[in-house]
Amino acid sequence: MKNTLLGSLYLILASSIWGGMYVVVKVVVSVIPPLELVWLRYIVAIFALILIGLITRQKWRIEKRYFLLIIAIGVIGNTISIVAQETGTMLSTAQMGAIITSSTPAFMVIFARLILKERLTIKKGISVCLATVGVILIVGIGDMNMSSTLGGVSLVIAALTWALMSVLVKRIPSDYSQIVVTTYSILVALIILTPFVLPRLHQINPSQLTHTTIWGGLLYLGVISTAGGFLLWNRGLQMLNASSGGIYFFFQPMVGALLGWLILGETINITFWIGSFFILLGVLIVIKDRPQ
Repeated sequence: MKNTLLGSLYLILASSIWGGMYVVVKVVVSVIPPLELVWLRYIVAIFALILIGLITRQKWRIEKRYFLLIIAIGVIGNTISIVAQETGTMLSTAQMGAIITSSTPAFMVIFARLILKERLTIKKGISVCLATVGVILIVGIGDMNMSSTLGGVSLVIAALTWALMSVLVKRIPSDYSQIVVTTYSILVALIILTPFVLPRLHQINPSQLTHTTIWGGLLYLGVISTAGGFLLWNRGLQMLNASSGGIYFFFQPMVGALLGWLILGETINITFWIGSFFILLGVLIVIKDRPQ
């Protein structure tokens, strides 16, 4: 019982941290463009992860046969998905970002079937359909202006690529530390992004980076959201089974929507909640669809 309570607390904290991430991105991206923000976030995160890895005495050796897999994880998850996520949040709202990306577990069903050959049940098929309907409703909220629509499309890309990355991670042996795998995949993303980011860094106004809100946001995204959130989530899943742990993912959109309303003054209308209901229902069906 103690492990269950402690594991639940870890998962709630991780999901809440990720929910708050969308509000932080919405604020920081007004000063630092999405691509540069992802790069700076990873610079902070990789130092934090290496420090944590050294303190916890992780084994950093990876077999050659897993190199390409880790590179794919870095390209798909840590590069395309995160850039799309922060671009979508910039163009839309923190609430939309939190809700649409919460469809990730449902989209994982498709990739698990294609890559891991997992059985696609009727319940899983229904869940994907519900999540898709929910995403369409969320993308169409508000006045359907071009910025909001493009933001929604970017967030859908972020959810799909993160789902694909999550399935690819399952092909890495469980005895490999997730701290090590994450550090290497972030390093891959940094190598890819650096040639695109360095020529653009001069466009950022250095004086704006001295604002407490901006550098505090960078620390939140790098240390708390990327390094801390990941470690809390994985530690919680070690204490609970995966299907039970997945339910705590719902705290992410709930916290994101709540903070978007409280801090950014974003509005919540009926279409938003209908779309959210479809997505959460679809994800819940996936989590409950366990082999008997």
